[in-house]
Amino acid sequence: MIDYVLALATISAVQILLVLGLNFQFGLTGLVNFGQVAFYAIGAYTSALLTVAGVPTIPAAAAGVGLAVLASAVVGLSTLRLREDYFAILTLGFSETVRLFLLNARDVTNGPIGVSGIPRPLARLAAGHDALAYFALVAVSALAAFVLCQILAKSPLGRTLRAVRDDDQAAMALGKDVLIFRLTAFGWGAALASLSGTLWAHYVTYVVPDQFTPDVTFYAWMAMIIGRPGSMVGAVAGTVGLVAVLESTRFARDLFPGLDAIHLAAGRQIAIGLGLIVLTVYGGRLGARDAR
Repeated sequence: MIDYVLALATISAVQILLVLGLNFQFGLTGLVNFGQVAFYAIGAYTSALLTVAGVPTIPAAAAGVGLAVLASAVVGLSTLRLREDYFAILTLGFSETVRLFLLNARDVTNGPIGVSGIPRPLARLAAGHDALAYFALVAVSALAAFVLCQILAKSPLGRTLRAVRDDDQAAMALGKDVLIFRLTAFGWGAALASLSGTLWAHYVTYVVPDQFTPDVTFYAWMAMIIGRPGSMVGAVAGTVGLVAVLESTRFARDLFPGLDAIHLAAGRQIAIGLGLIVLTVYGGRLGARDAR
């Protein structure tokens, strides 16, 4: 049971990084990014391929972050001048392009087989306690990202990003370069997503293209909306709550052993729906206080 809770805590911390990045993009800046999973995948695959080839973890993770930020700049310069709906569609298309590249570039990514044998940091130093040591690493990373996001959100940069979100024409009239500020927010969110993907890859020790479907992005959107967009505390609470709701329903068979598979599946979906409603109401209140 302890191992299961530790695994859930690690997964939650990894996902918090992804949601914080998306929250910075949409909650603060108003960028409707449906392709966050693309940067998640770039970080995971870059770090996985480099570390399997013998590169130390920190330089490999830095390379993944750098590549994700570069990709965000290329995508942003091409699309951020478009209307929000076009930008959303193009980011979704970009994420699918990345996934199809990972699936078909067999000479680089091993195609559908993926990359296995990814080393887990601290495994040798924490012999017998590597899961706990890795959770500590992920938790520290998530905490550092949370603090940085809070500082940036309360800084002049954060206030300018909110101004761009609320009325980009007024921000331009005040002399602000809206494109540069949007690129900054987009790049920061991509960097956090890349770090999240890197930590995920080293946790599960293998990656395949099927792990990077649009569902990853939309779960991040759900967590952000539950906690209220623009609130960093809400992003954390929404992520933890979403993981808790999704995972707790796995024990439905133990609570209702008499139900068949069909009714059990239907009951689980109902429980998830009710749980999300409760989370949205109360998680949103927590986020609202933080976003003020």
